[in-house]
Amino acid sequence: MTTGNDAIVGPVDALESPRFAGPGTFARLPGFDQVSHADVAIVGAPFDISVTYRPGARFGPAHVRQASRMLRPYTPETEKTPFHSQQVVDAGDLSTNPFNIEDSVARMEADAKKLFSRASKFIAIGGDHTVSLPLLRAVHANYGPVSLIHFDAHLDTFDTYYGERYTHGTPFRRATEEGLFVPHSSVHVGVRGPIAGPHNLKEDRELGFSVISAAEFETRTVSEILDQVLDRTGDGPIYISVDVDVLDPAFAPGTGTPEVGGLTSRELMAMLHTLCSDRVVSADVVEVSPPYDQSELTGIAASNIIYAILGGMGS
Repeated sequence: MTTGNDAIVGPVDALESPRFAGPGTFARLPGFDQVSHADVAIVGAPFDISVTYRPGARFGPAHVRQASRMLRPYTPETEKTPFHSQQVVDAGDLSTNPFNIEDSVARMEADAKKLFSRASKFIAIGGDHTVSLPLLRAVHANYGPVSLIHFDAHLDTFDTYYGERYTHGTPFRRATEEGLFVPHSSVHVGVRGPIAGPHNLKEDRELGFSVISAAEFETRTVSEILDQVLDRTGDGPIYISVDVDVLDPAFAPGTGTPEVGGLTSRELMAMLHTLCSDRVVSADVVEVSPPYDQSELTGIAASNIIYAILGGMGS
């Protein structure tokens, strides 16, 4: 947390400048040029050239920033002030190469590692889910192995697509192979929909993951599921990755691979308000595809997901 005599620079005051005006940063936060150091950096990862269905997530960071203008300083559910209990900045976007996946992964990893020279933690706005791999590499270099809490309709532990190792369906297979996770301490939440076959689930278990399906929210309380997640992740550092398609398309239509039968936004927010603590060392929120987002529903959901994670980081 920011200490000493450094005054926290918060967002532009909505009573001094209307929400539709002012800087286009996340929640109209300051940039690095306005502070000496940050507790948390919000950073965009505008990359989507490894999607398998709908494109458009390269525009996700700008879209979520626009939707975040509605965020306010205080959260009654948690009694927290995420922007005033810690110094949060918008660090702009990571570098990508729109014609080369592996070069983009290398660029994002290098830029994410540099972030830690000026911020203690980050929350990235994707971009497709491929971006989690370079981000996790940067986190591992700074914090060591982490436990992953992965909210998603899909496992994202597949081996390859069309022979390609780096896609939005493979980041956590690569991360496991690289030793970025604490073994057998990570969990997928909200998984649902058809898959290629039972071997996908078997391989996922062999990689050390456990699965809490979306269907379990019909028969179990959020509190019971929270207890299972916290028991799984132990006491060490946590990385949270939220693919917005964990939400039902009714709540998040603007995404690349929507699946029916997902979580409600209320269920997800309830989980994040409890799960997110100072153990969360960084996070990402990915797969927002603005061309498919009616009335900014998905962008608003994503901005509030980031806000909930921020609130925990400031605990």
